[in-house]
Amino acid sequence: MAEVRLGIIMNGVTGRMGTNQHLIRSILAIRNQGGVELVNGDRVMPDPILVGRNAEKVGALAKKHGVERWTTDLDAALDNEDDRLFFDAASTNLRVDLLKKAMDKGKDIYCEKPIAENLETAMDVVRHAAKTGAKNGVVHDKLSLPGLLKLAQLIEEGFFGRILSVKGEFGYWVFEGDEEPAQRPSWNYRKADGGGIILDMLCHWRYVLENIFGAVQAVSCLGATHIPKRWDENGEVYEADADDAAYATFQLEDGIVAQINSSWCTRVNRSDLVTFQVDGTKGSAVAGLHKCVAQSLGDTPKPVWNPDEPRTNDFLADWCEVQADQVFDNSFKVQWEMFIRHLFEDAPWKYTLFEGAKGVQLAELGIQSWQERRWIDIPDLEV
Repeated sequence: MAEVRLGIIMNGVTGRMGTNQHLIRSILAIRNQGGVELVNGDRVMPDPILVGRNAEKVGALAKKHGVERWTTDLDAALDNEDDRLFFDAASTNLRVDLLKKAMDKGKDIYCEKPIAENLETAMDVVRHAAKTGAKNGVVHDKLSLPGLLKLAQLIEEGFFGRILSVKGEFGYWVFEGDEEPAQRPSWNYRKADGGGIILDMLCHWRYVLENIFGAVQAVSCLGATHIPKRWDENGEVYEADADDAAYATFQLEDGIVAQINSSWCTRVNRSDLVTFQVDGTKGSAVAGLHKCVAQSLGDTPKPVWNPDEPRTNDFLADWCEVQADQVFDNSFKVQWEMFIRHLFEDAPWKYTLFEGAKGVQLAELGIQSWQERRWIDIPDLEV
């Protein structure tokens, strides 16, 4: 058994998601467990170099977590032939040029989503990957969440019978930043910086819907900018002109209807920050990030509508928790391990830049639906 080094240029990991999910809970966790084991018994050991524009921030991050290599010079990092993989979690509006530059330097690619701000540039980077031969992947983290894995297992077992509908609720209250610091970066709320919840979340909903329930055939979406004024990381007021809420309906194959609300302007009164309720002829289930509860046809209560009397039955008590026969790892780490195996032994990997482009397509058509106030059919994509 040999240890194989994987040099990773990690760009944009000083942000919340990059630090917590990709650096600490994925790459450093993989290092702590002794690397990623391959079929032949070798173990791939990630060797990251952290890249950021702010030397103080990136240097402090590296020191805090014992990462030996860091730099503010991305070009120099890309010139290092010993580092094979370029990972990007920086701002969306910078991503396309960075990915193409890295591929031109012979790097393989792994990145966050959205992969671009519009479909044209998303497909441009897809074609660039084909031209350069770069192996590529886009984070599809929600598919590896325990709650959704349990939901997928119920589907595989035929628990639902014929699936009728999917109802998703995502979001929480993001503070404006004046009295309480905002828990999301200010660029999320500026159109010029690639912000907006439609572009952010419909990319997620496409891969969730298509990998678990069926192909998305049409979309109807209403966006909103509920809070037009916010305060940035320096306490300066700015115009928040990007959409901060989206109310979308999707038509899926086999007649399934999906409705998903996404909002940074809602207070949570549900079991998790995101929940998906699936209703079928033989049963229903509700999944969050980790937990999933189900109700079979035989356990379904028979309520009678009577607004004159208060309800006495506890509807929530009529659901049973779905148990798992395995221990689930961090969803981002799981995806990193899958992609690393793809890099070294061509293990199956379907979450490519092209799949990322499909997410951008749905977001773009969602925005078009909002602007034109109508349903939009989803055309097939061709490379």
